[in-house]
Amino acid sequence: MIPIPAIGHLPPVFEFSKRLISQTNRLSVTIVLIRTPFAPEIESFSDSLAASVSGPNIPPLESIKSAHTFFPQFLDSQKDAVREALLADRAKQSGSSVSTVVVGVVADILTTAVMGTAAEFGVPAYVFSPPNATFLGFVFHVQKLHDEERVDTTELPDSVGELAVPCLTRPVPRWALPDVVADKVWLPIMLGHTRRIREAKGILVNTFRELESYALDSMGGDDCIPPIYPVGPVVNLEIDDVVYDDRTNEIFRWLDDQPESSVVFLCFGTMGRFGGDQVGEIARGLERSGHRFLWALRRPPSEPKSNISTDYDDLIDILPEGFSDRTVEAGRVVGWAPQKAILAHKAIGGFVSHCGWNSILESLWFAVPIAAWPMYAEQQLNAFQLVVELELATEMKLSYRMKGENDMIVSASEIERGIRRLMEEGMEKRVKWEEMSEMARKTLMVSGSSFSSTGRFVRDFLG
Repeated sequence: MIPIPAIGHLPPVFEFSKRLISQTNRLSVTIVLIRTPFAPEIESFSDSLAASVSGPNIPPLESIKSAHTFFPQFLDSQKDAVREALLADRAKQSGSSVSTVVVGVVADILTTAVMGTAAEFGVPAYVFSPPNATFLGFVFHVQKLHDEERVDTTELPDSVGELAVPCLTRPVPRWALPDVVADKVWLPIMLGHTRRIREAKGILVNTFRELESYALDSMGGDDCIPPIYPVGPVVNLEIDDVVYDDRTNEIFRWLDDQPESSVVFLCFGTMGRFGGDQVGEIARGLERSGHRFLWALRRPPSEPKSNISTDYDDLIDILPEGFSDRTVEAGRVVGWAPQKAILAHKAIGGFVSHCGWNSILESLWFAVPIAAWPMYAEQQLNAFQLVVELELATEMKLSYRMKGENDMIVSASEIERGIRRLMEEGMEKRVKWEEMSEMARKTLMVSGSSFSSTGRFVRDFLG
């Protein structure tokens, strides 16, 4: 399996590999680790993987100086390194006393350039999609529009306010277009990936049928799309791997003292961050809402070449004057926080989220309803799907997009209303969310839809 070194991609590949091995004794998995100098969190995760799984390591390209150009340049520069590493690993395995045969290659949706290596091995190429089925169906449709009708989604006229897509029942507003189809640098890259994905023998998707049946059926009825295997939710569900330092212990001591389902948790992923003006509006919105809160607040990266957010040196300096004193009983503002373990805590009653797909699946698993505040990538589409299409989540600000210096400001009034909707209203949505949470758990049980789909993949994979 060949994932990209990104927090939304590498961990799900590792988790799915573990699930494959636990579900059948006929397979072993080799994970190719591609290194990046731009994400310490991913490098730390890669180091732990390298110590526990078999597979070659691909060193980072020293010629790439920015995280913003890493993935595009990887396509041209790293595919040969991956090929050589796989060939070397096969030679190593052939000299081993343990008999192993390469039976297939599974590429990430953003490492499809290495699919040609499967042909050299004489084995099929599959694709693993950490994003959901709706995103996959969306990029398939954009690629078809581009190739057959010459539609450029980066230059849609102002008169085109929304886009009808087969994977959703409702048209998608322009503000919900994923970055990879709205950005001039990324669109041709994603089009190339999507064309190659169509050539795969099958596609594994980190979703489950009960959540995305419409999107899955829309692709299942398209003869130009390979068979789809919904195998999710693929998330690391272990909550006992948290490192409990003094700061983390303080978080959980405080949560232990709060009533059940009374705390709203605000967390925006590894790249989500806010400047001073937006921080002030969030603080005022939280205070006015009157609800207990735990806020994981991070700032833009301190290193120009990185896109990973960092902790503020002193939160007092960025928060409104007197805020910490006035809310000392009601809430806590922290830096990085162990999201999964916090979502599992009984005190958490709502989650203001950036709507990264892994975060959505974790929130579903632990039955914590979401207020959607998307930041970047495909998160606007995820948020639209949750709030408008599926009517599972509430809105904080669906059209928000992180742009660096020119970020829009969500007002304190909007934030207050969003928190009240999440924590006080929408009982019907809360019940639907809890029902979907139960389905997420059942789908991984023996005879569950994703368990069965994984078994079908194994049978097809081994022929």
